[in-house]
Amino acid sequence: MNFDTEFMRVAIEEGRQALANDEVPIGAVLVKDNKIVARAHNRRESWQDPTAHAEILVLREAATELKNWRLMGCTLYITMEPCPMCAGAMQQARVTRMVYGAKDPKAGAAGSVMNIVDNPNLNHRLLVTGGVEEKKCQELLNLFFRRLR
Repeated sequence: MNFDTEFMRVAIEEGRQALANDEVPIGAVLVKDNKIVARAHNRRESWQDPTAHAEILVLREAATELKNWRLMGCTLYITMEPCPMCAGAMQQARVTRMVYGAKDPKAGAAGSVMNIVDNPNLNHRLLVTGGVEEKKCQELLNLFFRRLR
C-alpha cells in the first residue's frame, strides 16, 4: 500500500465521523514528511458555520501545530474534490500537493467545474492527484445523500 492510499483511508475515517454526526461525510488529513500533522471532518451543521469545511479546519489546525500559515512541503488528503473556498484556502496556504478521492461535478475547484489549485494566473499552484480510493469516497457520499431522501 502506498502513502496516498494509507492517508486517504485516514481521511475516509474522518468522513465516517462526519456521517455519524449527520454532516456531509468529507474528511481531510494534512501530512508533512509522511506524518499526520492535522485531521478534521465537516462540522458545518453542528457548528452552524458555513466555513467549517474539513479542509478549512485541517488547514487551521496544521498552521497552529506547525506555527506557520505557509504549509509548503505539505500534502492535503480530502475525500472529495474541494469547493472554491477550500481550494482558495489551500492555494493561499501554499499547500504543495492535494490528493482527493471523489470528484465534485457541481462545485469542484480542482478541475471539475473550475481549477483554482492549478491556475497559472495565481501566484501558487498545487500538484493534484485525483481518484485515490475514489469508490470508497463516493460510496460514503452516496450513503449520506440516500439518507436524506
